[in-house]
Amino acid sequence: MAKEILNLKPESVWKHFYELTQIPRPTGHTKAVEKYVVDFAKSLNIDVKQDKVGNVLVTKPASKGMENAPTVILQAHLDMVPQKNSDVKHDFLKDPIDAYIAGDKVKARSTTLGADNGIGAAAILAILEDNSLKHGKIEGLFTIDEEEGMVGAFGLESGFLTGSILLNLDTEEEGELCVGCAGGIDENVSWQFKEVEVPAGDVALKISLTGLRGGHSGGEIHLGRGNANKLMFRFLKQAVAEVEARLSFIDGGSLRNAIPREAFAIVTVPAENVDDLLDLVDEYQEIYSEEYKSIEDKLSLKAEKTDLPKSLIPEEIQDDLINAVEACPNGVISMLQDFPGIVESSTNIASVKSSEGLVEIKFLTRSSSETKKYALDSSINSLFSLADAKVEAVNAYPGWQPNANSAALEVMKDIYIRKFGKDPVVQVVHAGLECGIILDSTPGLDIVSFGPTIMNPHSPDELVEIDTVERFYDYLITILEELK
Repeated sequence: MAKEILNLKPESVWKHFYELTQIPRPTGHTKAVEKYVVDFAKSLNIDVKQDKVGNVLVTKPASKGMENAPTVILQAHLDMVPQKNSDVKHDFLKDPIDAYIAGDKVKARSTTLGADNGIGAAAILAILEDNSLKHGKIEGLFTIDEEEGMVGAFGLESGFLTGSILLNLDTEEEGELCVGCAGGIDENVSWQFKEVEVPAGDVALKISLTGLRGGHSGGEIHLGRGNANKLMFRFLKQAVAEVEARLSFIDGGSLRNAIPREAFAIVTVPAENVDDLLDLVDEYQEIYSEEYKSIEDKLSLKAEKTDLPKSLIPEEIQDDLINAVEACPNGVISMLQDFPGIVESSTNIASVKSSEGLVEIKFLTRSSSETKKYALDSSINSLFSLADAKVEAVNAYPGWQPNANSAALEVMKDIYIRKFGKDPVVQVVHAGLECGIILDSTPGLDIVSFGPTIMNPHSPDELVEIDTVERFYDYLITILEELK
């Protein structure tokens, strides 16, 4: 299958993308891929340096006759979101991504593909090695750990970059030129407790909610997909009220920036209530299937008997947890007035996990408005504080405010119209990009973000449309030639 991907056009981009799929690179584990980029630059005998956090900067001189053109920074991040279906054996720290061609798309077998942002990184590598291209001086900036906390962008020091224009290659819809994005903030919620005994005569069941589509909690939050944690806790509240269910264990979702696709709970009920619980599961399967019939066609809610747990979450913590998650806002909160159809503010109940004596919840709140971002954070803080939880806000990052006077944008719009016979969509996106953070360390940059069409990022359904990669790359090299 690798051979088929290597034959796709443009071959240079797909060659590097394939190489990236062979290097495990989940967020927080990018040393190997950093070395790959550094060694690649050294093999070309061009300048390369790395900053203290691990970002790699590769500098390619201007081509002949383009020495007076502005220096352009091409930027992509090296890490990828490690998501897989629960029934798949895949170690993101050791195993390569098993990518394959499916019609006019490239996908991965039951894991994320890493096209976000591997295609962008591959395009930069292809440009760096192609000496037939015309361009001014290029700085290829490969940042680390974008997906969890934007560590690389925050770690950039003043003076590391010298370019005046930055092209971020991390937008996921062909034909869109992004000029702004939302900021974000993480909320971490937790309860500590002393576990209690299982009541005599109780029977244990494992509740499994699977088959949801999940996806990017910024770019796809507006699509109305089911949040496994919200759906699981809605069911659990009814199970507690109707059949005396007691919660022992919960594990829903994983990554802060992914809509949770699966949730699992272990509950106990009096033996005489087992059939009633199974009936309730069937009832909620029907309810959820009807509510999400046009969105989540693989949604599955099931219960099966399991070994009796050693202990339970105390009833008062259980009730506070269930009620708070049920009450917490999730999904789209407000829309932008100046960009119709674009989300302004949202929140995602990303993960809920229990361990011995501890329950933890992680959220990612996003907004294009700094004041609304912190207002939503305050709302969540208030709710969980009333439920006697510990609440802390961390990893706040700024949004990227649009530049109405962008010279690079005007050039790119003109090129797009000439090449494709239509206007590009100038857009502000709800997903988080590194652009606003990079502006903090390098003020005055003229920034535009764009890319090929990548669908369902941050989920095992991630795919990239093959023909859009060729058009994206052709567009990119034309931009570099005409930015003078």
